Amino acid sequence: MNRNRARTRATAACAILLTVVAAAGCNRGSDDDGKGGTASGKVGIDTPRTDSDFWNSYNQYLKKGVDDGVVSALPITNSQNDIAKLVANVQTFTSQGAKAVIMAPQDTGAIASTLEELAGKKIPVVSVDTRPDQGDVYMVVRADNRAYGQKACEYLGEQLKGKGKVVEFQGDLASINGRDRSEAFKECMDSKFPDIEVFELPTEWKGDVASAKLQSVLAKEGHVNGIYMQAGGVFLQPTLALLEQKGMLKPPGDPEHVTIISNDGIPEELAAIREGKIDATVSQPADLYAQYALYWAAEALKGTKVKEGPTDHGSTIIKIPNGYEDQLPAPLVTKENVDDPKLWANQLEKG
Repeated sequence: MNRNRARTRATAACAILLTVVAAAGCNRGSDDDGKGGTASGKVGIDTPRTDSDFWNSYNQYLKKGVDDGVVSALPITNSQNDIAKLVANVQTFTSQGAKAVIMAPQDTGAIASTLEELAGKKIPVVSVDTRPDQGDVYMVVRADNRAYGQKACEYLGEQLKGKGKVVEFQGDLASINGRDRSEAFKECMDSKFPDIEVFELPTEWKGDVASAKLQSVLAKEGHVNGIYMQAGGVFLQPTLALLEQKGMLKPPGDPEHVTIISNDGIPEELAAIREGKIDATVSQPADLYAQYALYWAAEALKGTKVKEGPTDHGSTIIKIPNGYEDQLPAPLVTKENVDDPKLWANQLEKG
């Protein structure tokens, strides 16, 4: 996929971005009025990587929200999928006087001590896309990642009529997202489609690793019937390139068509669905991830108390052992609804 093109589209989307934070109207407050004071203080924001079109889009949405004044932010950093860099960036935030932090830790176990330090300094944390295994967080902003694996399993199982060979590109199993998607996919396949043989390929969210492992499976098996890509932003381009090289990129309806479902919902995935190169994706809301990360950081600065239950932005807030989680909707996208203007990737394309 063309990352530069994705960045251009994301930049062009500025006009349709974030609503004013006060208008978000989330479900909050466990006391009578549910409101805290006035938000004040700088927010430290770290983005996790720049090698994924999904995260590049998220970064653009974040920057636009900051430019619009949703929060007052320190210079945004990028930890490049390196937990040590994330820890160092957070230390810089605190030394610069940050009163709240937004992060997206890709290793959800290794961030615990940093979260403990921030809690000790009474600096609230909003974690985006990933739920830290330990350590207090004010809010986790993510979609239900088990639902990703479940939806992918059910879609592939139904399309393949319960038989065949499926390759699964697992994300980093050190990340709760990789674990949630992988565990849910396996549980669903084992219980609902026991006659489908699944090749589980851990990838650490690396496209070159996925491509190399897929090539090994194809060398041994000759052909597969389906592929589940847990992150289209890193897996789509190398997967399609390999299938095309091997003459396996057949259109839907062809007896040798490889049914592919992905996660992310980037513009390139939607284009691939329209072109018949892949069949479906589960759209992660990059725009809402940014919008509600900034929103909850502002609420944390106000001292707003959070309560469980449905929100008026289509999500559900749940209590987790170390805080709360705002579970945003993530729809399944197929050829039937790929042109839905509500999908964030379609907004980018039209922007």
